[in-house]
Amino acid sequence: MKKTVLAYGDSLTWGLNPINQTRYTNEIRWPRVLEQQFNGAIEVVEEALCGRTTCFDDKTSIDDRNGAAILPTVLGSCHPLDLVIMMLGTNDLKKFVAGSAMAACLGMKRLVNIVRSYPYMSQTEPPEIIIVSPPHLAETTHPLSGERFSGAIGESKKLSIFYSDLADEMECAFFDAASVAVASPVDGVHLDENNTKAIGKGLQPLVHVVLGL
Repeated sequence: MKKTVLAYGDSLTWGLNPINQTRYTNEIRWPRVLEQQFNGAIEVVEEALCGRTTCFDDKTSIDDRNGAAILPTVLGSCHPLDLVIMMLGTNDLKKFVAGSAMAACLGMKRLVNIVRSYPYMSQTEPPEIIIVSPPHLAETTHPLSGERFSGAIGESKKLSIFYSDLADEMECAFFDAASVAVASPVDGVHLDENNTKAIGKGLQPLVHVVLGL
């Protein structure tokens, strides 16, 4: 039976092109790249929003960017699910949001607890979880992005440490996207085509094991 995977994330999952702010096509976005490697054995549901945080409000946007606020609705809409992959935390590092990797880690823990405690109607056990730490922020001359994430490069490098420890604590699987992808210097946050694809390719072996395929 085909397995269903939820990819829950922000603009890095949505597929934002840093050069022109358009969305990458299916052939480039990492959730679709991941799906394509399984030859029909899995279906990946993309649930991504630019600016999404783990659990913090961002009132500068008309969208509700609070990932913890929206996740229960998403789970209710998308289940039954076999696996939830969550790559969030970059936007938490904005100065006006939370500004620290530790805050993002606490938010990710909240998301894990939501996935585990949601009252699923059509499945008796919660889905498996993979926590993904996003690629590190990079130096950039982009004025807006540079100001939003001023001083956050160091914090972004802490995410993999905190998330790895959290995954051990919560008995989740873990993947460090920075091991396969780097942010574009165009804005220091988003990914070019090859680095976007690399996350989907890099996740494939772990997803294969977690789903028992």
